Formats: sequence, structure tokens, C-alpha cells
Amino acid sequence: MTTTKNNTKVTIITALFVIVSLCDMVGVVFNIELLRSVFKPLLMLTLLMLYLVSTKQVNGWYIGALVFSFFGDVLLLFEGELYFMLGLISFLIAHIIYIKIVLGWINSSNLKTILIATVPFLIVFFALINLLKNSLNELFVPVVVYGVTISVMGIVSLLFYLHRKSIASKYMFIGACLFIISDSVLAINKFDTTNNIFPIIIMLTYLAAQYLILRAVLTHEKE
Repeated sequence: MTTTKNNTKVTIITALFVIVSLCDMVGVVFNIELLRSVFKPLLMLTLLMLYLVSTKQVNGWYIGALVFSFFGDVLLLFEGELYFMLGLISFLIAHIIYIKIVLGWINSSNLKTILIATVPFLIVFFALINLLKNSLNELFVPVVVYGVTISVMGIVSLLFYLHRKSIASKYMFIGACLFIISDSVLAINKFDTTNNIFPIIIMLTYLAAQYLILRAVLTHEKE
């Protein structure tokens, strides 16, 4: 009976997360600021609710990552360099927490595997920085630091997958890659080339990334 009630809660809150995500996406597609202002802050809150009703072993670090992601979402709703920097810092902390979580899942490694996991993300990082370097100006160092951090998140996620080809590692690796795509497109849209399709790509990949990381955390509990 308890299991049935809990499954019902999971279903309801999953549906709520989907509805909130769709409403936010409508705001992005049609550039409706009111929708974005109302529903974007609810994204990580509903994901947090979904985690709490789904887990049997609460991970405080993961909750922290969602909280900082929430702050990042809210801060990036506002215009201006200050809000961008604060949003960047919030997501930087969230990524550091994700790195810490994944490292806790990796028992051991070797130099060859680390190199294999590192090379693709280093290539993407240097290619993006090379593209943006002339337009970053005083934000060059913060963006590089953020880029290094999210690249490390990609590296440890791939490392986890190479060591343990489980469902959780697949979720985490794909989620990390989607996060990198989202942040890369955001950087290109802000500092290099603006395109109406970019905000849609940014949010779709971001939402998918956060949901897949949630699935990774929940699935790893059961493995």
C-alpha cells in the first residue's frame, strides 16, 4: 500500500515537472517573459520534489546541486553582467558538487583510462575558448574557469562510464554531455553569434541534462 502511494506521488510530481518544463519552453519559444519568470524558478524545485519522493537514501550533496542550480536559473532571468556572474558562480558550484558525487562512484582508475576520458572534452574546451576569446574581454578568466569545471564534469562522467557500463553511468554521461552542449550554446549565443533557435536548444538540453542526472543518482542507489 505504501509503495503504491509513493508510486502515485512520483507519477504526479513527474507530470508536474513535465508541465512546468513545457510552460517554460513555451515562454522561451514565444519569448513570453511572464511565463519564464513564473515557471523557470519552478524547474529545479519540482525536480527536487521528484527526487525526495523517489529516493530511499537522501543525498545531501545532490540536493545542494539542485539548490545552486535553482539560484542559477533565477539569477540568469535578469539582465546585466552582475547577474550573469552570480548565475555563473551558482552553476559552477552545482557542477563541482556533481563532480564530487561522480568521483564518489568511481573506485579506481588508471592513466590510460583517464587520458581516454580527458582528450575529447579538452578538444571541445579549447575549440570553444578559441572561438570566444576575442569577445570575452574581462569575463575571459571566469568563463575559462567555468569551462574547465564543466569539462572536468564531462571527464569524470565518461570515466565512470568506462569503468562501469551501468544504466546509472549512461544516464550520468549523457546528462553531462547535454549540460556541456547547453552551456556551450549559451556562451556562443551570448558572446559570439545570436540566433533565435539557440535559447530553445539551451533549455531543451539543460532540462534533459538535469533530469538524466536525477535518474543517474536514483539508479545508482539501486545498483
